[in-house]
Amino acid sequence: MVTGAGASAPAPAASGLTRRQQFERRQRRRSTLIAALSMTLTVVALVVLVPRAPRWDRVKASFFDAEVFRDSFPRLLDAFVLDIKIFLWSAPCILVIGLALAVTRNTRSPALFPLRAFGALYTDVMRGVPVILWMYLIGFGVPGLGLERPWNSPLLWGSVALVMTYSAYVAEVFRAGIDSIHESQRAAARSLGLTTTQTMRHVVLPQAVRRMVPPLMNDLVSLQKDVALVSLIGPIEILRQAGIDKAKFANFTPYVAAALIFLAVTIPLTRFTDHLLARDRRRTSASAVR
Repeated sequence: MVTGAGASAPAPAASGLTRRQQFERRQRRRSTLIAALSMTLTVVALVVLVPRAPRWDRVKASFFDAEVFRDSFPRLLDAFVLDIKIFLWSAPCILVIGLALAVTRNTRSPALFPLRAFGALYTDVMRGVPVILWMYLIGFGVPGLGLERPWNSPLLWGSVALVMTYSAYVAEVFRAGIDSIHESQRAAARSLGLTTTQTMRHVVLPQAVRRMVPPLMNDLVSLQKDVALVSLIGPIEILRQAGIDKAKFANFTPYVAAALIFLAVTIPLTRFTDHLLARDRRRTSASAVR
C-alpha cells in the first residue's frame, strides 16, 4: 500500500498524461468542435439569408461592384502610403511626449507642482474633446494665422493634431504602468542610494514598460485608423481618395476597398496585441504560482 505524498498524485496513463490533463484535452477538443460548428452555421446562414433580402441586388451593385473595385484599388493603395507615412512620423512623437507627460505627472517634488498641474490639465483637455474636432480646430485654425509655407501645410497640422491628442491617451497608459509598480521598489532603490531620477530610469520604468506594451499597441492600432481623419482638412490619403472615386463612379465600392486595406493592417496588429496580452497574463500567473 502506497502512503505519504505520493498517494495523492494521480497515476499517469499509458499516453504519459494524467487524468486531469486528459480531461482538459477532451474539453478543449469539445470546445473547438462546438466553436467550429457554430461558426459554420453562422456563415451558412449569412450566405443563404442575406441575398434573400428585398433590395440585396441594389446594395450589391452599390457596394460590391467588381469592376469599380479593380479600377479604384490601385489608387487607394497609392494613397494609403500617405497614411503609413503619417503614422510612422506621428507614433514616435506620441510616445516621447506621452512618456514626458506621464513622468511629469508622477514627479513628487513640490517645486515641480506647476508642471504636474499643466500635465493634468493638458491630459484632461486633449482627452475631453473628440479627435475629429481637434483636427478641425488645429488643422484650419493654425494655417489661418497666415504662416508662410511649409508651415501652413494641412498635412503638417493634421499630424500635429493627432500627436497632441494621442499623446494625452498614451500618457495615461504610461502613468498607469508607472503607478502599478509597488512602492517597495522605490523604497528599495532609495535604500541603495539612488536618486529619484535614477530610481525612475533604472527601477520603475524597466518594470513598467513590460506591462505597458499591450495597451500601447491598442492605442497604436487606433492611431492607424484615425490617421484617415487628416483627409478632412485637405490631404489626399486613402479616405479622401475613396471619396473621389465614389463621386467618379457614383458607387460606394471604393469605401469597401479602403476598409479592406485598413483591415489588412489592423487585424494583424490586433492579433499581435492579443498575443502580447496573453503572454503577459501567463507570465503574471506563473509568477503568482511561484
